[in-house]
Amino acid sequence: MDMKTVVGSHDLLLLTLDTLRYDVAEALAAQGRTPVLASLLPGGRWEQRHSPASFTYAAHHAFFAGFLPTPVAPGLHPRLFAMRFEGSETTAPGTCVFDAPDLVTGLAGRGYHTLCIGGVGFFNKLNPLGRVLPGLFAESHWGPELGVREPQSTRHQVALAVSRLEALPREQRVFLFLNVSALHQPNRHYLPGATQDSRASHAAALEYVDSQLPPLFAALRRRGPSFCIVCSDHGTAYGEDGHTGHRLGHPVVWTVPYAEFLLPRETAP
Repeated sequence: MDMKTVVGSHDLLLLTLDTLRYDVAEALAAQGRTPVLASLLPGGRWEQRHSPASFTYAAHHAFFAGFLPTPVAPGLHPRLFAMRFEGSETTAPGTCVFDAPDLVTGLAGRGYHTLCIGGVGFFNKLNPLGRVLPGLFAESHWGPELGVREPQSTRHQVALAVSRLEALPREQRVFLFLNVSALHQPNRHYLPGATQDSRASHAAALEYVDSQLPPLFAALRRRGPSFCIVCSDHGTAYGEDGHTGHRLGHPVVWTVPYAEFLLPRETAP
């Protein structure tokens, strides 16, 4: 993908499925339990990658610096985006390079309207720490209805994103960042009868998220064309080797699902 031709001609979507484990995402895709995402994934499969960090704040700082999850195969892997700095070994001819401190600022300098729909606590703007990442964007949103304790958070997030996309002129290029909060703990409410979070409730949360995404991709198609990146920022442990949660160095935390794809503009029949 030559991102130098994509940037400026396409809307951009970065959809982070916060805390989603690769093994859960891949299993559900293979079982047909996430049909919306599977219809968009190249070959219907997730790509296995390694996150640059083990928790949300650090991972997203890396993403916004151009360091998206890295393919698991050994070797140097060209990046889609890079901030100009000396000695980069993964800036390739197809990399879009910005003279900026971060991707959001760089895209704004190329004429993009930058839009953040927050999810987990690092985007809640309730304190100085929660304002750092949203503060990169020209427009950012968060409310309790978008957060981890709201069972219908993805529905609310998607509705807000669609509303904001439809309010912008089609000729205005948009960088939409949406941090999906539903997979993060607590997620037991997605599994009837569950009293604690588990790998099974994590999977049920992903099924819920998948069911809520069609309006988002329909809105992007109406505006289109769009280049989309859908990935996790990190996984989480549910008792593996005695570990629970994330911000730790376990394979279920570092290994994440990743996909990138183009959405053409919808044309009238």
